[in-house]
Amino acid sequence: MMKPVNDRVVVQPARAEEKTKGGIIIPDTAKEKPQRGKIISVGTGKDGNKMTVKKGDTVLYGKYSGQELHYEGKDYLIMREDDILVILD
Repeated sequence: MMKPVNDRVVVQPARAEEKTKGGIIIPDTAKEKPQRGKIISVGTGKDGNKMTVKKGDTVLYGKYSGQELHYEGKDYLIMREDDILVILD
């Protein structure tokens, strides 16, 4: 399993939408990168500051946030906690 360092988190992005609400199928070339994902792993924090997010949280993050990573057949993003905009309930 991956264990991020300092204030970094590993996020599994949500799948891109396949269809519009009206039922139109979106081709792969037109799909937007998701800005929502689930926290898979959390670092220990940095400079004595504890992490706000925890494993299992669903979060929204900036459109161009994180470093993409393909690990054991799955896609992930590694990003700093500061790149996370909101925790969803």
